[in-house]
Amino acid sequence: MQQTTESVRFDHVYKAFVARGSEPVLALRDVTFQARPGEFVSLVGPSGCGKSTCLNLLAGLDSPSDGTVAHDGDPVHGVNTSVGYITQEDNLLPWRSLRGNVELSMELRGVPRRERRDRAQEFIELVGLAGFEEHYPHQLSGGMRKRAGIIRTLVYDSGVVLMDEPFGPLDAQTRVILQAELLRLWERSRPTVLFVTHDLVEAIALSDRILVFTGNPGTIKRDYRVDLPRPRDPFHIHETPGFGELHDALWSDIRVEIEHARGVS
Repeated sequence: MQQTTESVRFDHVYKAFVARGSEPVLALRDVTFQARPGEFVSLVGPSGCGKSTCLNLLAGLDSPSDGTVAHDGDPVHGVNTSVGYITQEDNLLPWRSLRGNVELSMELRGVPRRERRDRAQEFIELVGLAGFEEHYPHQLSGGMRKRAGIIRTLVYDSGVVLMDEPFGPLDAQTRVILQAELLRLWERSRPTVLFVTHDLVEAIALSDRILVFTGNPGTIKRDYRVDLPRPRDPFHIHETPGFGELHDALWSDIRVEIEHARGVS
């Protein structure tokens, strides 16, 4: 694998979906961006603008119609097992305990039993789930299941983590708590993160950069650098100097796209 200063690269990427008997529908149009090692990059924009499609292309779950998607300098061809993927659903295996679910990715990689047990326990304790190791998913709250899903991916220790609205279904209080925990876990090893969200406050609290997508077909309208100091406290991010100006700029960009899609002049 060649050396690169980019963990992720999208180079003039187009993606069209074709349904039987229908004309192709263009989801992505000329998407170009890079993410450096250790960057936390959020993708925001109107619904249906192709944000999740970008994650699926990098994960190798789909392929671009044109252009190149690369991971660590190599084009992605087929399923990319070198990235972690956290979806909106926790996707915990119901027949496995919390500990068994957290250990799963390491087990698939052939990590020795003692090593994966110790590493899983470390992460379980980091997110406050000690004492629930032998509980099954149906015995855990929504927030606890989200914590388990996150550490199951982060314990895999991949250099790139994809997150598709992982906190979307949760109540506001639990979301902020998990944002703080995610930042604390991310700071430990600094993987590159591509994070899809509709929550602009969440994007600002977490990110180094925020990519604003246009409406369908999605392309990148603006690339914002988040210069707010780290470490950040999601509970008080509104009080950080510069937050309001950045939030207003982001919302202004996205509002134009939403109104355009609705035909509002």
